[in-house]
Amino acid sequence: MATTRPDDAEALATGALDWLLGCSRSTADGDPGGGPGTDPGGGTGGGLAWTTRPSDDELNPTLYSGTSGIVLALLEARGHFLDDRYGDAAVRGARSIAAAVGEWELSSLYFGLTGMAVALRAVHDVLGDAAAGAAADRALDRVRARFDGTRWGPQFDLLGGNAGIALGALATGDVDLAVLAVTPYLRTAEPTPAGVHWETRVGRAARQHHLSHGTLGVVHALASVGRAASRPDLVELAAAGASDVVARNEAGPEGFLVPHSDPQDQPDRIERYSYGWCQGPAGDAQVFRLLREVLGDPSWSALADRCWSTVTRSGLPERSRPGFWDNSGRCCGTAGVLALACDRHVEEGTGLAFADVLVADLVSRATVDAGGARWSNVEHRATPSALEPLTGWAMGNAGIVRELLRWVRAGTGRDPAYAVTWPDHPPARNSLGGKG
Repeated sequence: MATTRPDDAEALATGALDWLLGCSRSTADGDPGGGPGTDPGGGTGGGLAWTTRPSDDELNPTLYSGTSGIVLALLEARGHFLDDRYGDAAVRGARSIAAAVGEWELSSLYFGLTGMAVALRAVHDVLGDAAAGAAADRALDRVRARFDGTRWGPQFDLLGGNAGIALGALATGDVDLAVLAVTPYLRTAEPTPAGVHWETRVGRAARQHHLSHGTLGVVHALASVGRAASRPDLVELAAAGASDVVARNEAGPEGFLVPHSDPQDQPDRIERYSYGWCQGPAGDAQVFRLLREVLGDPSWSALADRCWSTVTRSGLPERSRPGFWDNSGRCCGTAGVLALACDRHVEEGTGLAFADVLVADLVSRATVDAGGARWSNVEHRATPSALEPLTGWAMGNAGIVRELLRWVRAGTGRDPAYAVTWPDHPPARNSLGGKG
């Protein structure tokens, strides 16, 4: 596969941003419903909002698949290109998010008010927008008021439950809310032969193990909050959770591959092993990177190395069979692995060669025309199998743009640090302490 030039990757990212801005919907200030038509994102008018896919009617303010994740990608683009057009669009996106705070019913990081607060706080911190900061405070006040003493709903994981709320609260500077969110894990931990795990959704018999919905997502929150709040009991519990997952490794002493869940959840539709951020070693490595920092134990670095070995030998990004590697996005696809590859480049001086392969794959799979650039994921069980392109962080343009631009900076000697640190992605630090 041909190596991609940084200029070409930048041009592709610019096209992806153009497509995103072309998909935006204008909203009047204070009106979360939006008006007809699209808006290119220029000017200083009312709000901007996005739907999950261009054909949808319902605006989506969330971090996972909607406006909040897109706003963070716009901040990334502003910092990378030094172009205020993207900053203006981010401010307008924040207006539509702020307008949705009063009516949004979910509280979580990826699907609710906590993630909306993360985006609003970022616009305040990066661009000095006081209204966005005030809206972030309102959002977190609503989250705090909804706590029932144990959880915010049926999910108890990173994407939709306490762990993500804790990480989002930390990202916005609210350590008290973060402690409130993780404290229930102390009393709900279930002992296992090697450590502990949790029921991460009410009524789910299977215990999931990875970052998005399982034990390692809880571990990430416990370790992060334990460090921030000087709570060794939380850090100790995090280590016990990680030990349970490590004991489930089935890749031998040189690799790291843990099943999706035990007993297997929905075996008729979910594969037992994955490799991406959400349910595989690309995400597991991020937790081990964090534990290395928090615990100061080199054994966690070795586990991150083993995750990297498994990822790079798995065959991705080649789509070698139906259902294998059908996604280019950040959550469970190529962009999420690219994030880890660039972390490896910053911290270990390795990873860039594999990152080049991943970027070349993203370039080859992009659709580029007069409307810009975007990516179609695949559902091999459906006909036609190519899905409509998505806008947001998890499976769409926003998450891919963010990682493409970081790869350009990493490979050209520019500062590879993100404009905004993602709540569950530990900053990469080189041997001199610099961030990437």
